Amino acid sequence: MNRLGSATSPYLLQHADNPVDWWPWSEEAFEEARRRDVPVLISVGYAACHWCHVMAHESFENEGVGRLMNANFVSIKVDREERPDVDAVYMTATQAMTGQGGWPMTVFATPDGQPFFCGTYFPRPNFIRLLESVTTAWRDQREAVLQQGAAVVQAIGGAQAVGGPTRPLTAEILDAAALQLAKEQDEVYGGFGGAPKFPPHMNLLFLLRHYQRTGSAASLEIVQHTAEAMARGGIYDQLAGGFARYSVDATWTVPHFEKMLYDNALLLRVYTHLWRLSGDALAGRVAAETAAFLLDGLGTPEGGLASALDADTDGVEGATYAWTPAQLREVLGDEDGALAADLFTVTKAGTFEHGTSVLRLARDIDGADPAVAERWSGVRAMLREARDRRPQPARDDKVVAAWNGLAVTALAEHAMVTDDEVTGRAARQIGEVLAERHIVGGRLRRVSRAGVVGEPAGVLEDYGAVAEGFCALHQLTGEGRWLELAGQLLDAALAHFAAPGGGFYDTADDAERLVARPADPTDNATPSGLSAMVAALTAYTALSGETRYREAAEAALATVAPIVDKHPRFTGYAAATGEALLSGPYEIAIVTDEPTADPLRMAAHTHAPPGAVVVAGMPDRPGVPLLADRPMIDGQPTAYVCRGFVCDRPVTDPAELVAQLGG
Repeated sequence: MNRLGSATSPYLLQHADNPVDWWPWSEEAFEEARRRDVPVLISVGYAACHWCHVMAHESFENEGVGRLMNANFVSIKVDREERPDVDAVYMTATQAMTGQGGWPMTVFATPDGQPFFCGTYFPRPNFIRLLESVTTAWRDQREAVLQQGAAVVQAIGGAQAVGGPTRPLTAEILDAAALQLAKEQDEVYGGFGGAPKFPPHMNLLFLLRHYQRTGSAASLEIVQHTAEAMARGGIYDQLAGGFARYSVDATWTVPHFEKMLYDNALLLRVYTHLWRLSGDALAGRVAAETAAFLLDGLGTPEGGLASALDADTDGVEGATYAWTPAQLREVLGDEDGALAADLFTVTKAGTFEHGTSVLRLARDIDGADPAVAERWSGVRAMLREARDRRPQPARDDKVVAAWNGLAVTALAEHAMVTDDEVTGRAARQIGEVLAERHIVGGRLRRVSRAGVVGEPAGVLEDYGAVAEGFCALHQLTGEGRWLELAGQLLDAALAHFAAPGGGFYDTADDAERLVARPADPTDNATPSGLSAMVAALTAYTALSGETRYREAAEAALATVAPIVDKHPRFTGYAAATGEALLSGPYEIAIVTDEPTADPLRMAAHTHAPPGAVVVAGMPDRPGVPLLADRPMIDGQPTAYVCRGFVCDRPVTDPAELVAQLGG
């Protein structure tokens, strides 16, 4: 009996018709394993995962493999995006046992959940042999298996421990982190490290803020070089906007084609602020296109954003996106087809599989002659229309609270910097979905789908990212309710996730107990829960004036400062928030009766120092602390600039405001 048919997770639903008797993650599954006295097989993946699909097709859809699994195991299928806590615990075990990790993740555990053998993808012959070997070991070497499980649990408990050394996150540490990133950058192709190469969005956000604080031209150059290389590469969708998960090479040429919400939300922030600080036309265009991709490609009917687009189309990776010169000519004709092949680097030999190429931008379109740019735009539109008629990748349409929170912040910042009403409306709409559907009884739920909230409890990153998004909405709208909601979430997180010594656990004190309680302070594909919380606490302090939240932020940053000092590539979001705290952050109140059109507001957003908060509206607006007791001077719109709650004199001239902001 397969029990996945009523799941809210698209990934679990993909396995609902397997011949495997899958269970969702539940205490009932472990009870069944104890009743039958068999081990548990935990299979962890996600809907857009290419090799998860491969293993499913090779093994989980196979009747013979299903019979083996059903006879000898209780098999549990887990969506890592829905249950990041479960994923974190068993990924730590997998890395401890094998030295590496990834998805699909395959874990064999005792009926008490203790892992004793872990791996990732197994081809079907290897998987069959593994099933038989584990069955034999469980039957004939039970004591050794149990000892192995206990040892692994002890190891992962130590790996997830909190309460290590702490030190203040100082300017010296952040300066050294920026220098270390400069040494580790790929000076030819941008980014950090070799293949596969991931968009380093959080490190770029840190370097942008570091440039603002210090004036470091080297930090800005790293961001500009990497941002341009990615935007011109195959990792960026040259027709519809949006970035793929990573590049399989070091040159950003061929992507792993899945598109994740969190990557695009974080990259939207990078390109928005790069454009704000440099005026770079390519950065401005890519920011606008990435925002459009979020809304057009990932928008759900309920107003949230879906998690991802699949890497595969009908089981073939990249089939939607790759082109040959002949296909370009077929759509565009000979003359424009040749132009497109030249502009997008589509060659007869190809850059991808079977003589196809992934589109890359070979020319500077943003600085080109208007006639050339117009022709490029027309060619691009025709190719997009033709591509839309191809089979399209599947979409994981569950709404993840943390990732939607990241998107709210990105869209709100884009709206505030560019005066884009579309992105502003979208940020508010997503915020409403989070507020109305994901907050249940004052606590966050992790996922929803088709307007129905799921059971999994929110983890720390959900609280931090959503609270930060609500702080951004408070600034965008001037409405007090968003700040109130942010405060409620932060209070709940401080009450239920705090760890001794100033850090945080990733799961609440009243959450389901796993074999270890995860607490990972490092940034990975998304900001760590700790980094997300620190960012939200910092913004909330600046907006509310309540210093205890800043104290909590500084104490949490002190637990991660030793990692920033040694491994800055894995602490970019924490370091970016550290820059905001060193900067102040600035609190900027624009008292005006025309907040959307006031030149003071635009000057504040354009020249805002790292992590600054900006609120515009009428004096003493209810629920908006920054506007309290701040009148207009001589009836004119007035700006109040404070730093650490120490304020400059109020000004009415945008030029004077810019001067106060260091512009």
